[in-house]
Amino acid sequence: MLLETPRLRLRHFRADDVPAFSAYRSDPDVARYQGWTAPVPVEEAAALVKKFAADDPALPGWFQYAIELKADGCLIGDVGVNLHENLMQADLGFTLAADRQGHGYATEAVRAVLDDLFARGLRRVSAECDLRNTRSAHLLERVGFQREGLRPAFSWFKGEWTDDLLFGLLADRRPPSA
Repeated sequence: MLLETPRLRLRHFRADDVPAFSAYRSDPDVARYQGWTAPVPVEEAAALVKKFAADDPALPGWFQYAIELKADGCLIGDVGVNLHENLMQADLGFTLAADRQGHGYATEAVRAVLDDLFARGLRRVSAECDLRNTRSAHLLERVGFQREGLRPAFSWFKGEWTDDLLFGLLADRRPPSA
């Protein structure tokens, strides 16, 4: 286990996560604003989980935290952190199974990851999302991110031009309650 909150464990992925990982990443509503296309077959999920399990959160590059619900020990989502080479800034993303949304789990998980990143001395964490992904934008604002910009028709994504919202959170400007 890497991080813990009152309701969650944020940990490395394990082989037994493959079915749940494949299931939530195969949900078209969950995948709508993400960089993959649903469905995610079990074989593809197994390869990703194996890679994620071997990654190190202290090294530059992407690391995926598995979000485990303590109450029943099941995988409910993931938080991705792309640590930059300078080890002072990172990009953040998150995914939560549809049936687990609306209970504050993603907010709790993202706050735990941010607490850890800033405790390690990071200066800045960035995030971006599709303008239509209002739930993700609200989550980012709830944990203290500031909206820094809008890039209209910036990305050709899944067959359409999308508007991208840009967010940033600086260590010295993070609200005390975030």
